[in-house]
Amino acid sequence: MIRVTELKLPLHHPDEALAAAIRQRLRITPRDMIRFAVARRAHDARDKTNILLVYSVDVTLKNEAAVLARFRKDRNVQVTPDTRYRPVGTAAPDAQRPVVIGAGPCGLFAGLILAQMGYRPIILDRGKVVRERTQDTWGLWRRSKLNPESNVQFGEGGAGTFSDGKLYSRIKDNRHLDRKVLTEFVKAGAPPEILTEAHPHIGTFRLVKMVENLRQTIEDLGGEYRFSTRVDGLDVETDGTGQRHIRGLHLHDGGYLAASRVVLAIGHSARDTFAMLHEAGVFVEPKPFSIGVRIEHPQSWIDRSRFGADAGHPILGAAEYHISHHCSNGRTVYSFCMCPGGTVVAATSEEGRVATNGMSQYSRNERNANSGFVVAIDPARDYPGDPLAGIALQRHWEERAFIAGGSNYKAPAQRLGDFLAGRPSTTLGSVVPSYRPGVTPTDLAECLPDFAVAAMREALPVFGRQIEGYDHPDVVMTGVETRTSSPVRFTRDEGLQSLNTAGLFPAGEGAGYAGGILSAAVDGIKVAEAVARSMAAA
Repeated sequence: MIRVTELKLPLHHPDEALAAAIRQRLRITPRDMIRFAVARRAHDARDKTNILLVYSVDVTLKNEAAVLARFRKDRNVQVTPDTRYRPVGTAAPDAQRPVVIGAGPCGLFAGLILAQMGYRPIILDRGKVVRERTQDTWGLWRRSKLNPESNVQFGEGGAGTFSDGKLYSRIKDNRHLDRKVLTEFVKAGAPPEILTEAHPHIGTFRLVKMVENLRQTIEDLGGEYRFSTRVDGLDVETDGTGQRHIRGLHLHDGGYLAASRVVLAIGHSARDTFAMLHEAGVFVEPKPFSIGVRIEHPQSWIDRSRFGADAGHPILGAAEYHISHHCSNGRTVYSFCMCPGGTVVAATSEEGRVATNGMSQYSRNERNANSGFVVAIDPARDYPGDPLAGIALQRHWEERAFIAGGSNYKAPAQRLGDFLAGRPSTTLGSVVPSYRPGVTPTDLAECLPDFAVAAMREALPVFGRQIEGYDHPDVVMTGVETRTSSPVRFTRDEGLQSLNTAGLFPAGEGAGYAGGILSAAVDGIKVAEAVARSMAAA
């Protein structure tokens, strides 16, 4: 097959227009083309008066060699890439079972790949199975009751379960591992269009069932899950050359699990585990992250701003945005994890602290759009010294937000107009906040570093010139957003093992090597392959 890319057609084109565009692009007749299939569809709305659909298609021709020769210098006419996944090996009958810590996207795909290679992994997660975890999460949202071991951050499916379910990333992926992830998701119940949409998403309700189906697949292949199992210590042995080797795991209930290969897929909020690993001597360094708030606009405002008269078109769906601004104080403010037609959710995992995140269902039909409105920070400038100092900084502002919200897991919120004017909000306006268990109007400047407040105040009018209504005075800002990414990195070597602890494979967001569902899952595949190579070499 031949892949033809960058085929552009009007949003309202008739069905037959795509086939005609292919023939025109390749300079062929209808008799030359056997069939075609859409590989990818995106839209270009930079000119909202003339929105275009942009297609990549795979075409089967009677004489493909002749067409390829004619377009040999055209990067938009190439042989269709082979995206099939090929395992790197097969487990020996007596292979020791590897252990995966964490059942989020990274741990899930590390476990799946290891299971498909015959390694029968043991998957540990401190939280509960996804449906029980969902009930605990609703306990915080509806009754202000937090379970520190089962919440938005901890439990089967990881933090991505309660998100927009975005399945795209900017990682370099020459092996098409993202295709493996999407294919497995479709097998587990995701809508097939995630294989062709440029910006696919799933949503929380569908993710729950998919996570259950993937667990069943892993168990059918000999894998084993152990929920409500927290790792509280490492058994590390130092050999005669001074090299450290993982030998086992100490569990929270006093149990011990022997293990010489451990995938560390703990997510970006396992702060107590970060501290345990640091104390155990595992190499860790601080990593940049961002801090800010969730900002909410009526979705209809974003749709009109982005799509004009075509707002509401079913192909376009709910509009998204990605914006950034470099401020005069040297800071960068940007949108993060934008959730069209979604809600702001309580995302804390620790008592006495408030943290926010965004979530959407597959339909994306809630009233508001929300996004992280955050400021980039870095260790050298903002939390030097201790590699865990970023965690202390997160906790400080989450505690301030808890107090400002009323010390009952309500979140502090403020009208954008009041935030710009430097005055506390006492009431909210026409934009109704979606955060549950509720918000308390206050002054968000009390919940954020001064440099972040200054940068956000500078960026808001700039964003308002890019998106009509973005800086409307009634827009709601809810704090705080601190869990943008891991504040640490457990650095690894070329074999994807810890720099100083052989057999320990840091992976995913918590280890500082991913950001989002797809990139975390792809990293899980890579680490699973590294584990298999390590075991084969041994």
